[in-house]
Amino acid sequence: MERNCLLSFSKRSASQILLILSVLLIINCTNSFAQEVEEALKSADTINVAVSDTVKKHSAHKATLYSMALPGLGQAYNKKYWKIPIIYAGFGYLAYNISKNNKEVKAFTEAYRFLSNGDSIPPYNKYANSGYDQGQLLSGREYYVRNVELSVIFTAALYLLNVVDAAVDAHFFDYDISEDLSLNVQPIIIRTPQQPFGTGGIKLCMNF
Repeated sequence: MERNCLLSFSKRSASQILLILSVLLIINCTNSFAQEVEEALKSADTINVAVSDTVKKHSAHKATLYSMALPGLGQAYNKKYWKIPIIYAGFGYLAYNISKNNKEVKAFTEAYRFLSNGDSIPPYNKYANSGYDQGQLLSGREYYVRNVELSVIFTAALYLLNVVDAAVDAHFFDYDISEDLSLNVQPIIIRTPQQPFGTGGIKLCMNF
């Protein structure tokens, strides 16, 4: 009787030990699987970070600095190459105006000095012997001085416009605009307390 009890006890102990070992094995496998999953997720995050780091974002700050350093350089950074000839054509025209009006200012100044000083030998310009009096010569000089000042102001405005244009283009460089830009006109019935049966109308729906 005692031997049977010992046998049954040993069998029960062995089964309990096997059960405990099985549970421990399952827990160990679960922990190992969880660690593998966690490591895989970490590696995936690392890859995503690396990919996001390699994709360089378009910088509006760089575009602004480039345009301030050299007009048109920010447009080249934004890949708006067609704007560069327009910018330099504007600067060229304004530079030509400044040079031309400066020559006129110099000519009127020399003619005025010739008349006011009473020199016998007139300077070589078209206004010295044109019959203009001193007041007319001063008015002509002031007119061309004003033209020079306006050309300088327009040059500064074009420079600022070049910088602003580059900054705005850079801000919208990575902006994703759908190609499905459409405007749909749909009929609609509008009901109000004054018109419970409704009145006809149209509804504009834009997709972008």
